[in-house]
Amino acid sequence: MGPGERLSVLSQDHFAFDEFSVLNTVIKGHTQLWDIMQEKDALYAKPDFSDEDGINAAGLEEKFADMEGWNAESDAATLLGELGIEEEFHDTLMKDMSGKQKVRVLLAQALFGKPDNLLLDEPTNDIDLETVMWLENYLANYENTVLVVSHDRHFLDAISTHSVDIDFGKVQMFAGNYSFWYQSSQLALKQQQRQNKKAEEKKKELQEFIRRFSANVAKSKQTTSRKKMIEKLNIEDIQPSTRKYPGIIFKPEREAGDKILDVSGLSASIDGKALFKNVEFYANKGDKIIFLSKDPRAMTAFFEIINGKQKADAGTYRWGQTITSAYLPLDNSAYFRSELSLFDWLCQFTNDTTELYIRGYLGKMLFAGEDVYKRVDVLSGGEKMRCMISKMMLVDANVLVLDTPTNHLDLESIQAFNNNLIKYPGNVFMSSHDHEFIQSVCNRVIELTPNGIIDKLMDYDDYIADEKIKALREKMYNG
Repeated sequence: MGPGERLSVLSQDHFAFDEFSVLNTVIKGHTQLWDIMQEKDALYAKPDFSDEDGINAAGLEEKFADMEGWNAESDAATLLGELGIEEEFHDTLMKDMSGKQKVRVLLAQALFGKPDNLLLDEPTNDIDLETVMWLENYLANYENTVLVVSHDRHFLDAISTHSVDIDFGKVQMFAGNYSFWYQSSQLALKQQQRQNKKAEEKKKELQEFIRRFSANVAKSKQTTSRKKMIEKLNIEDIQPSTRKYPGIIFKPEREAGDKILDVSGLSASIDGKALFKNVEFYANKGDKIIFLSKDPRAMTAFFEIINGKQKADAGTYRWGQTITSAYLPLDNSAYFRSELSLFDWLCQFTNDTTELYIRGYLGKMLFAGEDVYKRVDVLSGGEKMRCMISKMMLVDANVLVLDTPTNHLDLESIQAFNNNLIKYPGNVFMSSHDHEFIQSVCNRVIELTPNGIIDKLMDYDDYIADEKIKALREKMYNG
């Protein structure tokens, strides 16, 4: 870092500031300013305040003013407000805040005082899609250095001018965002496989790709400073990636008939609090629906009900005669309370238990060789998700019900999953906090509220930008 530059880091310890108020926790993000405030307050609190103390205090006041200390509280309050922490909570102790509120306060802490260098580790975890969009806009127009680790591709694309790929013991940095890296590395891989193509033709193909990509970036809403990445795009940067992508392939065994799902008057609550009421809709053939709600428990309850795992408070649902569905639940822990090996675990869900067949499905999910004898109760969250996807692929379903499908998955798995769902000819009912996943897959939005539903045949970006829908959502949640 340059001399006098400040680095701010998003804290991962949700209990580190339990004894501080929310407002003070944010101001503590600028440690130098916070230390000066403490020193100043300690001096003024002295009963025997001397001339020397007065000189020291004057020096501290000067530094304090240089750091815009007089605006610290109002700046911190503004940031908190934009991150959805209302003024009534600003004097609350951190230990009395919920986990999701703490995440927002710690985010405000990292951003406070516009640090020269900002280091954010998975900043979109545990925040809703609207807050992620606010953060995207904030960072896209941030003039200083931002280093971020994230699995959210839309977020990465919106904020980054460069990407650093850490792969097989090598660290490589190149101009461009995640989509540029992914698309260009896939193109380079295809070119590598086409040995007969002349070097000149390959070069032309790469230049055409860069031209098209640059045209798209130029249309984006980001500031001029961020568009400099286009000028730095370089053919030499484009290399095939050595990363492995799982083979996530859902193929319906039979085409669905015209009747998919008919939902009538469905309602559900938790501890007397309504999650959704009077849900009525008819799913059309080929619909890929994103379910939204301000309370994520609403989507999980809805999916559990239509999969026969939970009873509704009221109402009915009816699947069509031709429907076979595969369900990816939010909580898969019950499936893995077992000492079975991966191989034997997957055998439970199919009649064909030949080694070739089972290894084929596990291999698609990157479980090869001795991996298949691992016990399922010791798998990581990502490995368990890949097992659940294998299990779903066995069904050859024509309807997929996916509760937050990108949870625990790495970027390669998310990308492979996303690519397949775009092409999938059946119906998809899903909830997600991955903007790119939603926008690229879904053609219909259903929002579950305590006062009924909003049901729109439109894509997600149009839905969230529509002013009339914004007003309607406000009414549905507060009506």
